[in-house]
Amino acid sequence: MTNSPAARDIDTSRPHSARMYDFYLGGKDHFEVDKQAAEMVAGIFPGIFTCAREVRSFMHRATRVLAQEYGIRQWLDIGTGIPTEPNLHQVAQSVAPEARVVYADNDPLVLKYAERLMRNTPQGRTAYIQADFTDPEAILGSPELAGTLDLNRPVALSLNALLHFIPDDWDPYGIVNRLLDALPSGSALAISHCTGDYAPEMWAKLVGIYEAAGTRAQVRSQQEVARFFEGLDLLDPRVTLTHRWRPDEPQGTGPELTDAEVSAYGAVGIKP
Repeated sequence: MTNSPAARDIDTSRPHSARMYDFYLGGKDHFEVDKQAAEMVAGIFPGIFTCAREVRSFMHRATRVLAQEYGIRQWLDIGTGIPTEPNLHQVAQSVAPEARVVYADNDPLVLKYAERLMRNTPQGRTAYIQADFTDPEAILGSPELAGTLDLNRPVALSLNALLHFIPDDWDPYGIVNRLLDALPSGSALAISHCTGDYAPEMWAKLVGIYEAAGTRAQVRSQQEVARFFEGLDLLDPRVTLTHRWRPDEPQGTGPELTDAEVSAYGAVGIKP
């Protein structure tokens, strides 16, 4: 790790959810404390590596579907996390080179990698905001967003592997509604979210590990995830496990995955 100002702000004494996610995905941008916590999670839930991989794959497919089938050319991705290629803008710009993406995250480690996030096609544009999901006004009012996205044209709000770190007492439904209210008709919402529906006792233990490390967490049921999409037109197959949301390969041709291994819902909705 470098000794940049962003790096100096990074707390290496406690595990961090974004760095643990990097470990699950096989990345190298984490510390020993993150590895130890992630291995503790994996000891209880070996499927966490599958869960993380399928969540990431869902983001890729949802981005392609919105670009190819719905003509979306702008994204606001909150809770970006440590860059893992292909990043959202690379997927979007592979379909539409002119696509524009604003990333937002509250982790100083992501700021360290902001340059990687902003390498895009000559026609496209990307920007990065260091901001927190729980402060939507700071995101919506940022000069970076205003200089990159046109809020008079459809924008896809991408919340991948984020909302299970936003407990109900932080008003996640209200915040999502506030963000969507700022976007015009034809905009989209894409969410992936861990669930305890298939192994509730195990997920209660996992939430306990994260909270002991100082990260609030709350997994949600299928109905609770669907509530984020109230008033939107859900795309088929609606709210389903991430590996079943428009898979690239027909069911039965890829690796056999159990519902409990994946334990994450994905869905995409369009604002009327």
